[in-house]
Amino acid sequence: MSPAERANRNRRSSRRRGGSGGSAVRSGSDPAKPQLRTVRETSAGGLVVDGLGGPPEQLCAALIGRTDRRGRLLWSLPKGHIEKGETAEETAMREVHEETGIRGKVLAELGSIDYWFVTEGRRVHKTVHHYLLRYLGGELSDADIEVTEVAWVPLTELRSRLAYADERKLADVADQLIAEMSPTWRRLGAGGPEARLG
Repeated sequence: MSPAERANRNRRSSRRRGGSGGSAVRSGSDPAKPQLRTVRETSAGGLVVDGLGGPPEQLCAALIGRTDRRGRLLWSLPKGHIEKGETAEETAMREVHEETGIRGKVLAELGSIDYWFVTEGRRVHKTVHHYLLRYLGGELSDADIEVTEVAWVPLTELRSRLAYADERKLADVADQLIAEMSPTWRRLGAGGPEARLG
């Protein structure tokens, strides 16, 4: 019997013994390793900007800093899970307030980021919707237990401060949207950032 005939016979007898039934393991995977359940999560957040009524060099945004497992402080946009009955825009405003202490109003959509990660025996496909927000009020606060630090960052420094490339791309979109705003629309967001740049 040739090697090819032996291989075919082994495949057929494996099927007859139930080798490819409902609990079969995909070829190439470890039969002792359980398959991870895949779940989808959706979050929203945003870039809240102060100084929209003033000179471009005075524009600043509130960022959050989180300490990673290696002890590095990584700066990012505030974001969190969409609660039942909440729109993505409402979530963005709520999460910005919870994580930074700043109240904002959604002006425009910046875009969405999606990524995969594994946690607690699950593969998670996460989509985060991001919005550009106009500063309405509030004071910076790092009271949220998930946040190490919060800061007002000049818009000109966002790209160098944000830890994640996808969020740096969203900062570019925000720059473009702000540049295209009419002077009247920018004034609707008036509020002096000078005192917050410290």
